[in-house]
Amino acid sequence: MNKTYQLTDFLPTTLKEVQLHGWDELDVILFSGDAYVDHPAFGAAVIGRILEAEGLRVAIVPQPNWKDDLRDFKKLGKPRLFFGVTSGNMDSMVNHYTANRRLRSDDAYTPGGIAGFRPDNATIVYTQILKKLFPDTPVVLGGIEASLRRLTYYDYWEDRLRPCILADSKADLLVYGNGENAVIEIARLLAKGVEFPQIQTVPQTVFLVDEDEKTAGNKSLETRLLHSHEECLADKIKFAENFKHIEIQSNKLHAKRLIQKVQNKSIIVNPPYSKLSEKEADKVYDLPYTRLPHPKYEKRGKIPAYEMIKFSVNTHRGCFGGCSFCTISAHQGKFVINRSEKSILNEVDEITKMSDFKGHITDLGGPSANMYRMQGHDLSICETCERPSCIFPKICKNLNTNHDALTDLYQKVRKNPLVKMATIGSGIRYDLLIDAENQIKGDKLRYAEELIKYHVSGRLKIAPEHTAERVLKTMRKPSFKLFYIFKKVFDKINIENGTKQQLIPYFISSHPGSTDEDMAELAAETKALNFRLEQIQDLTPTPLTASSVMYYSGVHPYTLEKVYTARTKEEKLSQHMFFFWYKSEFRNQIMKKLQALNRKDIIAKLFSK
Repeated sequence: MNKTYQLTDFLPTTLKEVQLHGWDELDVILFSGDAYVDHPAFGAAVIGRILEAEGLRVAIVPQPNWKDDLRDFKKLGKPRLFFGVTSGNMDSMVNHYTANRRLRSDDAYTPGGIAGFRPDNATIVYTQILKKLFPDTPVVLGGIEASLRRLTYYDYWEDRLRPCILADSKADLLVYGNGENAVIEIARLLAKGVEFPQIQTVPQTVFLVDEDEKTAGNKSLETRLLHSHEECLADKIKFAENFKHIEIQSNKLHAKRLIQKVQNKSIIVNPPYSKLSEKEADKVYDLPYTRLPHPKYEKRGKIPAYEMIKFSVNTHRGCFGGCSFCTISAHQGKFVINRSEKSILNEVDEITKMSDFKGHITDLGGPSANMYRMQGHDLSICETCERPSCIFPKICKNLNTNHDALTDLYQKVRKNPLVKMATIGSGIRYDLLIDAENQIKGDKLRYAEELIKYHVSGRLKIAPEHTAERVLKTMRKPSFKLFYIFKKVFDKINIENGTKQQLIPYFISSHPGSTDEDMAELAAETKALNFRLEQIQDLTPTPLTASSVMYYSGVHPYTLEKVYTARTKEEKLSQHMFFFWYKSEFRNQIMKKLQALNRKDIIAKLFSK
């Protein structure tokens, strides 16, 4: 049976709840663009719980109203140490708008899925309000929205470059990435009475200084000076050049400090902490979460994002795929952080005790499901590596891709008597299963058999993203030829197992490098595979990704070679329609486009009977 929780088992969200805890003062107050779900998949809950474990009195103000008399920002007063601000688990602009900049009608992180409970650029809006109301109280930014805006970035929704979010928000400090260690250190220093300007040596933080950068922060660190914000505004190529250095340092075990001038100030980005150890990761996930939404939402409807993950388990963080369009490595890093098998199995046990659990664990995964426990054989080689991806253009010989630990974990979860089924909802990197001889064998075949026989709920998600070799290269994705190798094994195991499961491939249109002709060929090739695509998207150029840099600058940031990109609404819609070649409303448009391209062969492939 589900444990009965008291209101005091949650972090307080109101003054009444603070009083129920017996507190007359708060140490830290967190403001979040999401509803408060006390679960390790929700960033604000994680930060709140780790600060609580430090003995601090922490409250969360979820989805504060920024349009009224600002009572939500005033109701708890000011904290003893600092305010923490996050837009939530999603970038607020991605949350609000489609790739064609159309306003979305829902919000998965709000009760009832109702839109309109957070502002555009939520991190900036919340911070500006707090600095106006409480000018002397430090504000620390965190979460993915702030993390991806830690230096000059391209704002797709305004189609312009903007400076580091500290400059626009007037916050005092930014913690990028998964910032547990940084937040703990900031709180410890402030609790000791250290003045806020003197905590600029904390790793994984970003700060803005008026004085010359040589006098700020840890001056002993090796430093990389980037092109200034003003230089980037004047020259798109310099913006692209900056990205290369930012990405390289983001993915290094021993990174340099980054400095960028903006007007007469300097943005200083301290190198990150070393990745969390298994013991540290377990500590984060083993905190006393209720795993439930706050009781205040009981009559407001279900929170879709929570419903999707309530019976899932995160096995690891980080991704070494380095896909051009993905923000994961920029935020979580490319070095995988693993939980222990014991911690994962304990969480599975906790889920089985939930009153509405019917026996189905919906995911055992991470950014890429099958990267658990993978790292370099010789970490000294990793220490000097500057590759943005460990598996593109080919799998690094130093990378240990053994899948046995993950296969063993799947089997142990499957054998739990209270678990009827444990499926993998996260995407699978099938290229990790294929060796240099284009075969799936040994530990990879053992994993594939375990996965396909026991952990697919009729459909398995994978992400080839495109079929054209040139576009895949720009995306940093493997050749589509590998998809056929995996599909052959997938089909063979299904036949042997007497099942009829489906592969559900993800594809992207309008990625830099992709043309209408490339999309037409994608449509023809996937039709020949009997796919009617449903998991598709048009590229949204999000900050701090190689794709957004190419979209804005028109060049590849590593080679500075020109890259064609569909930029206008019409160009993007033209590419996107090829996903729907089978719909009658697109047939005439597609045929006209193919005739203009002199591709009658594709017309025949798509429309001949």
